[in-house]
Amino acid sequence: MSAPFASDHRRSRGRLICEQESTFRSCFQRDRDRIIHASAFRRLKHKTQVFIEHEGDYFRTRLTHSIEVAQVARTISGVLGLNAELTEAIALAHDLGHTPFGHTGEEALNALMAPYGGFDHNAQAIRVVTDLERHYADFDGLNLTWETLEGIAKHNGPVRGDVPYALADYNAVHDLEIDTYASCEAQVAALSDDIAYNNHDLHDGLRAELFSTDEIAELPLLKGCFATVDVLYPGLNYYRRRHEALRRFFGVLVEDVIAVAQENLAQLAPQNVIDIRHAGRPMVRFSDPVWADLKTIRAFLFERMYRAPAVVTMRHEVTDVVQSLFPLFMKRTNLLPKQWRKDVAAATDEVTLARIVADYIAGMTDRFALQEHKRLSENGEI
Repeated sequence: MSAPFASDHRRSRGRLICEQESTFRSCFQRDRDRIIHASAFRRLKHKTQVFIEHEGDYFRTRLTHSIEVAQVARTISGVLGLNAELTEAIALAHDLGHTPFGHTGEEALNALMAPYGGFDHNAQAIRVVTDLERHYADFDGLNLTWETLEGIAKHNGPVRGDVPYALADYNAVHDLEIDTYASCEAQVAALSDDIAYNNHDLHDGLRAELFSTDEIAELPLLKGCFATVDVLYPGLNYYRRRHEALRRFFGVLVEDVIAVAQENLAQLAPQNVIDIRHAGRPMVRFSDPVWADLKTIRAFLFERMYRAPAVVTMRHEVTDVVQSLFPLFMKRTNLLPKQWRKDVAAATDEVTLARIVADYIAGMTDRFALQEHKRLSENGEI
């Protein structure tokens, strides 16, 4: 049974461009399906989290990460009585604006775009689903519902101060009320993202042998998980032991978020989703003790994984790729694919051109960016 503060597809604020609704799918189910069928979603297969695409088949990609986030989000959403279809749509779309090479690529592109308004992957996701996906006869983008767009735009909280241009441009024509909190469904998607990457970054770091099982077994939260496994399964195989501990760590995070959300919702007693948006604080979050422990874990990962010598070397290499491609495409727009040249021809100033080039580079996969850089270098363009 749905909670009174859940988003109701029957009361959706609708789409920017009116469409005849499906006879067998809710509007939020339709949003989810459009996201899954989007080109940008497929490209997440070859965009990685920390390691670049060719470094190993076992490391998470943006696609597997998004699927994991959606799975966690549906679970939490179901327990809280929320709209699971909306939660899933937001979870699957949350990384559509990411550049190749993870946050390293984003940092490089943001620096290059500083004179032209910067670059933000959350705002870029809005640009992707409202403009850059150009497959439908009646509109650019996916023409998603207001609720899904709201969730993509502000799942991490209200957007205030300097609003990234990619979000500001769309918000000017379709007000997403970006200065308020989003629905509980969007908040669940955001926390599910945190749960998924905290868990799988430990998995990937272990597989890359950047740290040992014994080291993470001493970290907060994880220490208790390993202790439980050792009591239940004494002498368990090395790999199974760490898997059992990490899946319990995963469960601890999910249970904490559910418990805190239930307590917050009971205190607020919201009667509808509007009460959630104007609560002045998030309803879905970690408890203070778990959040403090997670910060310790993230500090460990930052030092041992994100700043590991091999990863730092890779960061320098892929930063050079982005830094080489951007000025080249700005100067030699004829090197862009044919379908991009119409937008280039319509550009009236350097800012517009830079944003088109940023759209193109941001849409690249790790593999394609490396291939293009190599090809253009061999041709003497770089």
